[in-house]
Amino acid sequence: MVFTIKIRNRKRLVDNAQSRSTRKAREVALNAIEKALNAVNPKNIMESKVVLNNDILNVDGREFDLSEFRRVFIVGGGKASGSMAEALEQILGDRMEAGVIVVPRGTSSRYKTERIEIHESSHPIPDVDSMEGAGKIMKIAECAGEKDLILCLISGGGSSLMAMPRDQVSLDDKKKVTLMLLRSGATINEINSIRKHISGFKGGMLAKTAYPASLVSIILSDVIGDYLDVIASGPTVPDSSTYQDATDILEKYNLWENAPNSVKKILRDGVKGSISETPKPGDKVFEKVHNIIIGSNRLASSAAVQELQRHGMNTVFLTSFLEGEARDVGVMLAAFALEIHASGNPAPKPAAIVVGGETTVTVVGDGVGGRNQEIALSAATRIDGLDGVVIVSATTDGVDGPTDAAGAIVDGGTMARVRKYGLNPLEYLSNNDSYSFFSKLGDLIVTGPTGTNVNDLSIVILT
Repeated sequence: MVFTIKIRNRKRLVDNAQSRSTRKAREVALNAIEKALNAVNPKNIMESKVVLNNDILNVDGREFDLSEFRRVFIVGGGKASGSMAEALEQILGDRMEAGVIVVPRGTSSRYKTERIEIHESSHPIPDVDSMEGAGKIMKIAECAGEKDLILCLISGGGSSLMAMPRDQVSLDDKKKVTLMLLRSGATINEINSIRKHISGFKGGMLAKTAYPASLVSIILSDVIGDYLDVIASGPTVPDSSTYQDATDILEKYNLWENAPNSVKKILRDGVKGSISETPKPGDKVFEKVHNIIIGSNRLASSAAVQELQRHGMNTVFLTSFLEGEARDVGVMLAAFALEIHASGNPAPKPAAIVVGGETTVTVVGDGVGGRNQEIALSAATRIDGLDGVVIVSATTDGVDGPTDAAGAIVDGGTMARVRKYGLNPLEYLSNNDSYSFFSKLGDLIVTGPTGTNVNDLSIVILT
């Protein structure tokens, strides 16, 4: 069965075009976004890459003989884990014993499972339910024996959803340092380096607890470069970062002085060697661990490219490693459009540029918005007056920042509409208030939570 994710306000977004060529560009751009989302729909991926044939469970080409195990458990968490769990329970049926999956609050009713408990907790800031969910998973890991198999479903968002603060670090302290990092402009890799070193669950600690059971992690990556130890802070993966790395990151963003004392104490003790590091490569706890990525941003980007080519666009896929400050990326995307318009480089019209990754927003204002909306707002100011030019940016999980939008779409006529409404885009940008800006224009992209999460996608279109 094919499960479909759709842009709910698609008609409104297309109708906002001020010319026929821009309307076509908007239609093509939104088609590509939808194709990308459905290419990384967890249910569809699971059905295609996880197959049970008699006793043999094939996970993206790796085979596991279920007849060799006494019990099979399902655990995990993340924004896509609910969909993954529902699909996996249908695949395994009565071959599985039980399980616990942690999903974002308000989404559990979407998933129908009988043997797997769907537990809700908070994202992007952990809460008491995050601790409870992680605790339930650790209990399963603790009781699993040498003849048991644990299938762990991991996706982006898992770091917050499954929280187990270490030693004297309180939940409030962990929440404080997480919020500080999120507002600082730190990358997700940097944030997770700190999370792993103040956690009893992340950074390979789940694998350590599950040993000597066999552990297979089925992973949907939301991390640039698909680094296993960064996705959901790598609970089943050797940790390549150190206490010194975590300390350096807090100092890099001038957060060390205001960080909670409990966090600073653990990091100081770790640097001195008075407390143990997270499990590293070569540790025996990983002897029976298999980490398998079944979906990533590159898969979504490739689907977008194919759809654009189907519409006759000369398409260039630049990267799935995009990082940087969101507003600066918006300027860069607009520069691509301006160059194609002026010279036909790097592709002649009709042209499309596809980039994937995840940007950051350094919050300086008190507005509401998300990184993709900020990209679009920044880009709109640079493509003013270019007919048939569209730039769209959206997150694959459907939730861009603390908003109900996945992103936004702009074109060469956006600024004319802005002037008609008497809006000042630079004021909205400086106040990090892109959501309010696009709400007035009706150019927010709304999908609702998609149940997947493989970073963001930005597309430049010139018809």
